[in-house]
Amino acid sequence: MPFEPDKSQPPEKEPSDEPSGANRNSSGADVSEESVRKRIRQNTPSPHRGNTPQASPPRFVSVEELMDAAKGVTNMALAHEIVVNGGFQIKPMELPQGSLERTVRDIVHKAFWDCLETQFSEDPPVYDHAIILLGEIKEALFSFLLPGHTRLRNQINEVLDLELIKQEAENRVLDIPKLANFTIGMMGTLCAPARDEEVRKLRDIKEPVPLFRAIFAVLDLMKLDMANFAISSIRPHLMQQSVEYERKKFQDFFDKQPNSLESVTSWLQESAADLTAKDSAAASSGSLCPISVLNHAYIRLLTWDHESKAFPETVVMDQIRFQEMKLEVTQITLLGTLLLIIQNSTSPSVTSNTAFMDRMKSIIRLLLEGVGSPSVSTEEALATVGEKICVELSSYLSQHGATPFSTEREESLKGQIRTAATPSNQIYRLIDSRIQTFLLSYLSAANQRSVPALPGGLSQIQKELEEIGVKFARLVNYNKMVFSPYYDSILSTILNKQEAQP
Repeated sequence: MPFEPDKSQPPEKEPSDEPSGANRNSSGADVSEESVRKRIRQNTPSPHRGNTPQASPPRFVSVEELMDAAKGVTNMALAHEIVVNGGFQIKPMELPQGSLERTVRDIVHKAFWDCLETQFSEDPPVYDHAIILLGEIKEALFSFLLPGHTRLRNQINEVLDLELIKQEAENRVLDIPKLANFTIGMMGTLCAPARDEEVRKLRDIKEPVPLFRAIFAVLDLMKLDMANFAISSIRPHLMQQSVEYERKKFQDFFDKQPNSLESVTSWLQESAADLTAKDSAAASSGSLCPISVLNHAYIRLLTWDHESKAFPETVVMDQIRFQEMKLEVTQITLLGTLLLIIQNSTSPSVTSNTAFMDRMKSIIRLLLEGVGSPSVSTEEALATVGEKICVELSSYLSQHGATPFSTEREESLKGQIRTAATPSNQIYRLIDSRIQTFLLSYLSAANQRSVPALPGGLSQIQKELEEIGVKFARLVNYNKMVFSPYYDSILSTILNKQEAQP
């Protein structure tokens, strides 16, 4: 069923499908869009949804329509990344060592620079390749100029006049060092302060081929700087229009697919049923608050089975972020559990020592790195944590003249730590429940400046919880702004059906 939650037209002046900053550096922008494409390919839900009957017969669309829709989603993902990720930057593409692409690139580059070296070594020198490079340098310098840089543009045109350079080469009076010095000086004028040192080092290179290579390397860095500056400049403007922009692009893409929001519908239905089962008052009255259902649905994303369950379509672009948050919450829950186990297993004189407990916390966090991911065994990690905690406790007790742990007491502590992550562990379940309560409070208090009250037993992980709470609430609230009309429509249908049931 097609969703058209609001008929209002988007602003006449929409943001460009491809942010203007990225256009200044084709190679950098390609890297960013390719990474976004990979993210979409890796995280888009499988089209095989089981045997759910279709709400309407499939509509055949042309290849051109599908390509346009796919491009729209890619551009939407790029704009979304810029808005949501405050640290988003275009970075140079690094090909893996030993890969076919890197091998081919290195061979081609070596052949070109060897040919240039050969031309310079001839008597008289041949400047065919050098003139081509000077033309590329000229275009690169032009790309850094603003419309008001008339004087600099005239200087570049005057010195890097390719027709004049060709004539000088034919008459054997071409002065490559002079052109290189002008280029380096102009680069120093146009580059960001962070590149001053790289530009200065260019003056120390005397051989023409290494100098050309170094100039192009620094120019590539300058292009990235320019693109990233443009991105940071357009981010506030893009933020203002991104909600309507993403909603429109989302609608354009999913209009071409039947049952386009079935995963979202299932996600919200399960959340409503789960909340009803937990909330006896709501179950007896037959009514639920839509906001509570939606917030509860977002909390469920932190425990989502990404391997076997399709992710809701409206949050698919942030699936990696939710996976990372899931991993982080798992580790924070284990951290809180282990610290509480230590607190219950030792005397107050030990746990009241802030420096020691901070050291224990740092050690545990380090040892829990990667726990929750398929590549790390939780059991092995906890066994290592148990051994390390006992060593640290033994050292602390001996240094302070306290009675050391007996062998039986050490084994008991190690046993508690090894089972800290099991679903039946009461401490883990308590910490997990209170963390979910805290994050729900963060969503409910998103428009308030005050931090929600911290549930008991979580004071030792307060900093970590507040950090994840800020990231989680920011991501969720942005998603709500974009897709609230869809959520409102689906939740209205779900909750009306629940109220109609006897």
